[in-house]
Amino acid sequence: MNMRALLIPTALACTLSVGVTHAADDVSPTAASYRYGMPLHVARVISLTETSTVECEVVSANMKYIDPAGRPAEITYRKLSEGCRLQN
Repeated sequence: MNMRALLIPTALACTLSVGVTHAADDVSPTAASYRYGMPLHVARVISLTETSTVECEVVSANMKYIDPAGRPAEITYRKLSEGCRLQN
């Protein structure tokens, strides 16, 4: 049997499980999780934070903002880290 056929799916499964576990640790209990296509009603952004890393990888980020009604809100999302800007 081809070793590559077994190695690639195993590596992807391990990477995915570590990423999901890491992402679950960064989520604030009051923050909503962003879903693709979800409408955002942002009047003013208060802060943007993300997990710091020098590696180019997908990290959890958090945005605190004020909605058009004047209520504070918070949302978490996944994005490429700032380390990706420094790499060519």
